[in-house]
Amino acid sequence: MAKKVSVLFVCLGNICRSPTAHAVFRQLVKDQGLAQQIEVDSAGTGAWHVGNPPDKRATQVAEARGIAMRDLRARQVDFGDFYQYDYVLAMDNSNYRNLYEMALPEHREKIHMFLQFSEDFTETEVPDPYYGGPDGFDYVFDMVQSASNGLLAQIKKTHFLK
Repeated sequence: MAKKVSVLFVCLGNICRSPTAHAVFRQLVKDQGLAQQIEVDSAGTGAWHVGNPPDKRATQVAEARGIAMRDLRARQVDFGDFYQYDYVLAMDNSNYRNLYEMALPEHREKIHMFLQFSEDFTETEVPDPYYGGPDGFDYVFDMVQSASNGLLAQIKKTHFLK
C-alpha cells in the first residue's frame, strides 16, 4: 500500500478550531472510505491546554451536527511534526507565521492556510471563537466543513487519482 497522506490542523491552543477541523475532516475521510489512506491530527502552537479535551462549546456544536470529538486531547506542535505530516494547516496568519518560523526551509511548502481550500468563504483566516458567543462556534464549524471538503478533494486529486 502507498504511504498514508498525513494532515495536521493547527491553531493556537488546540481546543477550538484545530480539534474541530480534526474531527470534521476525520469523519469526512471515514465517510469516503479513506481512513486507511489518510492520517489526521491536530495541535496548537501554544502549550496552555496540553492534555485537555476540546472546548465544551466546540464539542456541543460538533455533536449537534453528528461529529464526535470528545476523544481528542490538546497537544503542542513539535519539530517532528514537519517531518511526519504532508499538510500542516494553519487556522490564521499568526499560526502560519509561527509554523513557518519553526519549520526548516525544506518543510515550509507543507504549511498552508486552511481556508485556502474553501470555495464558500472569502475570508483567509478561521477566527478564534474562544472569547465570543456560541454563534462563533457555529460559524467556525461551517468554515471548517467547507475547507475540509476542498482539502479532501485536493488530496484525492493529488495523491489518489494519478
